[in-house]
Amino acid sequence: MALTVDCDIVSAEEEIFKGQVEMLIATGIMGDLGISPGHAPLLTELSPGPVRLVRDGGEEEVFYVSGGFLEVQPNQIKILADTALRADDMNEAAAEEAKRQAEKALEKQSGDFDYSRAATQLAEAAAQLRTLQAIRKKLGK
Repeated sequence: MALTVDCDIVSAEEEIFKGQVEMLIATGIMGDLGISPGHAPLLTELSPGPVRLVRDGGEEEVFYVSGGFLEVQPNQIKILADTALRADDMNEAAAEEAKRQAEKALEKQSGDFDYSRAATQLAEAAAQLRTLQAIRKKLGK
């Protein structure tokens, strides 16, 4: 049996995951992070993208977070996100459409255009698509 640590992933609406993990892989604002039992305490901001959990026995689960914060304590890992989804609950067609709409908005800027909002929407849609691609790669599809 491998070493594990408690992990919680919580969105603004609900608790998405609670359980023991061997490792958590996420994208922080300064790059990818790998957290395993015994990791030094840490608090960092997360970028939109996939969060991979390696459970006891090597089974992997993939989630999407729209950003948020990762907190590491000696016996616990927590992710607090505005939006967190199980990868199985994601809709690829909706993510593709959101990406197209954001790209279109960036191309056709008008006087009351909110660049930061369009850029954020584009980043989130691209992160959702990366999450779905990571799942396909893992499943060999």
